[in-house]
Amino acid sequence: MTDSIIDQCLEYNRRYAAGEAPHVAAYPGKQPIRPARQLAVVACMDARLDVEDLLGLQTGEAHIIRNAGGVVTEDALRSLVISHHLLDTREIMLIHHTRCGMLAFTDDLLRAGLEGDAGAEKLLGDATGRKFTSCGAAASSPSAFHAFRGELEPLDAPPSEQSRERLRWDVRRGMSVLCNHPWVPTEGPDAVSVRGFVYDVDSGALEEVSYPGAMGGP
Repeated sequence: MTDSIIDQCLEYNRRYAAGEAPHVAAYPGKQPIRPARQLAVVACMDARLDVEDLLGLQTGEAHIIRNAGGVVTEDALRSLVISHHLLDTREIMLIHHTRCGMLAFTDDLLRAGLEGDAGAEKLLGDATGRKFTSCGAAASSPSAFHAFRGELEPLDAPPSEQSRERLRWDVRRGMSVLCNHPWVPTEGPDAVSVRGFVYDVDSGALEEVSYPGAMGGP
């Protein structure tokens, strides 16, 4: 049996992608506050990802942090620092996925559409297949939407090598944030392991992303 919890989760994922159901969806009774597997996961909020199912995790075994894109934002980082230093997690798993909506826009395009730019509204409507309705007002928050770098594609477009590479870029950016943050130790007796993945929503399988590597241009 491997000592790596993430490697164990990858074995569960292989079973999940083959049609098994490793996760038990039943109330387990009283649980301790610390996650039993000492694992933290940052994943996208996409409805097609059931993180516990695809990793074979049971209630009480891991911290699951989700947002649009599975991005290591300031708030995700805040949660991870607390997760490690106060609640003893030892491994961090970042999960992006194919057909992600974050591939279909840029921060500037979405902001312009929300503020009332007609051209941006049309582009966003064409990309999403729904009428985009402007709010007609500017706002300072959120300061960023963290859309993925690279050439835009229609919402939910079939995966291509280009879109997969865009996903890998952003996974590596998140890994870089964590691996270079002074409050996320990756060496020494309190070290945490950081690994990144792309989940294929059509097959149920995870692909590991190498690090370091390309992170895309502006």
